Amino acid sequence: MGYIGLPTATMFSCYGHKVIGVDVNEKVVNNINKGKIIIEEPNLEELVEDVVKKGNLIASISPKESDVFIISVPTPIKDDKTSDMSYVISATKSIIKYLKEGNIVVLESTSPVGTTEEVVKPIIEESGLKVGRDIMLGYCPERVIPGKIIYELKNNDRVIGGIDKKSAEEIRKIYKTIVDGNIYLTDCKTAELCKLMENTYRDVNIALSNELLLICDKLNINVWEVIEYSNKHPRVNLHTPGPGVGGHCLAVDPWFIIEKEPELSNIIKSSRLLNDSMPEYVYNKIDKILQKDKSKKITILGITYKANTDDMRESPIIKLIDKLLKNNYNVKVFDPYIKDFQINCQSILEACKDSDLLILGVNHDYFKNLPLDEIKTTMKGNLILDIRNFLDKEEVEKSGFIYKLLGSN
Repeated sequence: MGYIGLPTATMFSCYGHKVIGVDVNEKVVNNINKGKIIIEEPNLEELVEDVVKKGNLIASISPKESDVFIISVPTPIKDDKTSDMSYVISATKSIIKYLKEGNIVVLESTSPVGTTEEVVKPIIEESGLKVGRDIMLGYCPERVIPGKIIYELKNNDRVIGGIDKKSAEEIRKIYKTIVDGNIYLTDCKTAELCKLMENTYRDVNIALSNELLLICDKLNINVWEVIEYSNKHPRVNLHTPGPGVGGHCLAVDPWFIIEKEPELSNIIKSSRLLNDSMPEYVYNKIDKILQKDKSKKITILGITYKANTDDMRESPIIKLIDKLLKNNYNVKVFDPYIKDFQINCQSILEACKDSDLLILGVNHDYFKNLPLDEIKTTMKGNLILDIRNFLDKEEVEKSGFIYKLLGSN
């Protein structure tokens, strides 16, 4: 019942299905059964409260007998950059004793090609039921972005990969009850690779822009101007460079392709390594700005992996903070979306107190109109580093700060 499972369960509940949302975290289960949630997502809590009151959504610590089982668990990346399938395996094993003839099992978790057929199917058949005869099985990945999950679950097109044609068609009937977009049918492996490539496409294109940033840095050219004017071409759409790529999708999914075909995925691997190196690049910029003076205090605004969300998974800002702390810099942060983080302050001014350098880490809307004059009187130094091209340079400098933009100085 996380960032994908809970909204998916809620959507099915909204359209009249009786849904049991399973999670191993008792805090999550107890909150949902009270109509509360512990993640940030617009409109989700109101919907959860409504469907729980109606009795359409019940959270549980264990599965129950059902007609349809949807597996939506994490698939983390291990230290060796291979996929950790332990949650998928555990979740699949947990439903074995509840399966009966005619059930549908759907894997939604982003997974390496072959997972549905080679991992999930054999476990299901430990029940004595035959996939394709007694149990229908398929893969249907989500295509949503935090902050717009409810809208996109309903309106985005979906791809369903079935273990066979009948499975795909029956799974489509289930999803068609909540999806207004088109639903396309294929086999499991094709659907699995589609999901991985959708995120890999974006990762590779961000890497291209980050590589351009590195080149512009060497040539003393403003990367943001190059991107702006290049994108005036009708067939060019350069992505936005920055401190790296985060989230469970872009920072993880390409590795699943590399894991399967390491000899062929050269562009994908190069892009992944480049994006992973960007926090180190930003650290070196900070080191240079502060002349490697470890007595200097640094304030960072925003620590999530993307704007206007509380999601910190694979956040490049967290990796940057870790690097700064390991090198003995004094770091304070403020993020309006985060409550439990060791060095998170209660306000911008508290985080900026006696600071030498203020870094705009994440372009939350909350930071659009910073109280620059108050910040200036609170800080010891007068340096601002914008790593998102988000702040108004003229306004910043008008308040007496020296404005530095990643990719332009």
